[in-house]
Amino acid sequence: MKFARNGRRIGLALTALAMCTTTVAWADDREPASRYQEYVALGDSWAADATSDSSRMSTQFRPSGCAQSASNYAKLVAAALAVPTFRDVSCGGAVTGDMVGPQTGPQALAGFIPPQFDALTPTTDLVTVLIGGNDADLARTVFACLTLDATATPCLNSQAPNGDDHMSTAIAAAEPKVAAVVRDIRDRAPHARILLLNYFKIQGTDGGCFPAVPISPADSIWLGNKLIELNAMLARVASATGVELVDTYATSDGHDACQAPGVRWGEGLVPFGSSPVGLATPFHPNQLGANHQADSILATLGY
Repeated sequence: MKFARNGRRIGLALTALAMCTTTVAWADDREPASRYQEYVALGDSWAADATSDSSRMSTQFRPSGCAQSASNYAKLVAAALAVPTFRDVSCGGAVTGDMVGPQTGPQALAGFIPPQFDALTPTTDLVTVLIGGNDADLARTVFACLTLDATATPCLNSQAPNGDDHMSTAIAAAEPKVAAVVRDIRDRAPHARILLLNYFKIQGTDGGCFPAVPISPADSIWLGNKLIELNAMLARVASATGVELVDTYATSDGHDACQAPGVRWGEGLVPFGSSPVGLATPFHPNQLGANHQADSILATLGY
């Protein structure tokens, strides 16, 4: 069931998304009945597949400030599985603390954002979660790396002075918080299959593509390594808590933001994307990236 490469599958899934209200219906040539009855999707902007295009935005489950895509990976998975009950409470800017408390900040200006864990029930039997990047401050740091000078290293200068890497410290500090999220999901949904996603390669370790993405080669390599470090932390959490890791990174080589339109799975700095054409959120998945995330989840589930 490859969304990224099979036009029929993605067409059917998007048809189902267009038909859905609070539940997800499947087309006539449906897959066998889903073995999952109640699916909850949790996470940050990479789970929401945050979009800047209002025509692609969904406010079915979250206010517009969350910038949740109408065709993010969770909605594609819910449609493919034909789950009777589905709630997607992912939100741009979310951190681990927003699982148990209402989310504040600029996202909340468009409406109250309840704790994401409010969506979980004792009958929830499938949960996907992608969280930790904002706890490690990765998203904000990417923008601090932008420069017009290929020899400048604003990130290394501010984040790793004298060999003391602040990002590594932040990733280490996020680890027990992500582990607590997974344990709390299990407490609230004791019968759920829990899938913890990681972040696919939007920035590699090959020096980048300055000036197309205006991050110097040295800072680009540093950022790429921090993403690897963040994903290693998520893998440790999955192992320690006994949940399944959905590794979207390992299969994302050749699809970073430096690649051509139609090949890259995430956009660079320019807030205009090609997949689909229109406004895009910088350094976030485009639709091809969302398809890849959905494919990876469905493969883990055995579909």
